[in-house]
Amino acid sequence: MLTNYSTVVSVGFAAVVALVIALATTPVAMQLANRLGAIDMPGKKGTDSERHLHTQPTPRMGGLAIYLGFFFSIILFIPMGRKVGSMLIGASIIVFLGILDDIHDLKAKRKLLVQILAAFIAVLGGNKITFFSRLTMDASGGHFNLGLLSIPVTVIWIVLITNAVNLIDGLDGLAAGVSTISAISLVVIALGYSNASVAIITGALAGACIGFLPYNITPAKIFMGDTGSTFIGYVLAIASIQGLFKFYAVISFVIPFFMLGLPIFDVCYAVLLRISHGESPLKADRKHVHYRLMDMGFSKKETVAVLYICSAILGVTAVVSTTTGLGRALVLLLALGASGVFAGRLFLSRAKKEQKKNSD
Repeated sequence: MLTNYSTVVSVGFAAVVALVIALATTPVAMQLANRLGAIDMPGKKGTDSERHLHTQPTPRMGGLAIYLGFFFSIILFIPMGRKVGSMLIGASIIVFLGILDDIHDLKAKRKLLVQILAAFIAVLGGNKITFFSRLTMDASGGHFNLGLLSIPVTVIWIVLITNAVNLIDGLDGLAAGVSTISAISLVVIALGYSNASVAIITGALAGACIGFLPYNITPAKIFMGDTGSTFIGYVLAIASIQGLFKFYAVISFVIPFFMLGLPIFDVCYAVLLRISHGESPLKADRKHVHYRLMDMGFSKKETVAVLYICSAILGVTAVVSTTTGLGRALVLLLALGASGVFAGRLFLSRAKKEQKKNSD
């Protein structure tokens, strides 16, 4: 059932307000980052900082502007209840942690503990994954109730998505753009199921990210830092719980993995590689997808464009799943994925030929 016109208008206004505030406050966040010493220094060859690909010292903590745009938009357009209030409290804790990390580079284990605390606050406010859909229907119904497992499962989900978005924040405009695509996908799904609250939350998040992007695209004047990437991941995780895990259908379990497929794949891929090499899963390195693409010959802008396209494909698949069924969506995903692989191979072969021609 499609939502009514007034909800669509509210989502639009929420997005615009968040966009304007983020756009206006990003220069302020830039000045504050410079004063507090939240500066990301260029990487040096052969060191752990080699993964930093920029060539000039760049302020981080730009996520503060995204947070402010989102926060005031939510206050204006959504009635304050337990779920929304607990989300804002948890998100504020995440942002404060991110600010400290952008200034002082905190230890990963300490950050993880605070993230778990923020996740628990959201759970206490009623943001819980209470069931998973079954792939087959039986006498017990079409879903599997989690019972007491709902608390740890929800906490794990929130912490996973919080860090997944953080880990893809490695190139100018990448995390903000991918998050915008994911948020817009959820806006469309939420509007289709008349979930006004989730539509406004994700609309405000998308607007705030778009407002920040002009300062973050190559060459970036400011990075969002952990202040922004962990905040965005936290909000997307909560929004997916409120809007996607509530459907008594097969898609309730599958859609979040489509919509957030890129950051989820990236964090799982990087962690598995680290473990296979006997390294800590929390170690920072160049094992993420965007670094792999650059090692294959893509430039920074091309890598970001490729990952935008991948995110858009997954987002479209998530939307199609809610309207025409999972089977058709999977066919669409396979078709688009095959087209993407073919285009990528064609691009790389042409790039290698041009490189060889220039060297000769």
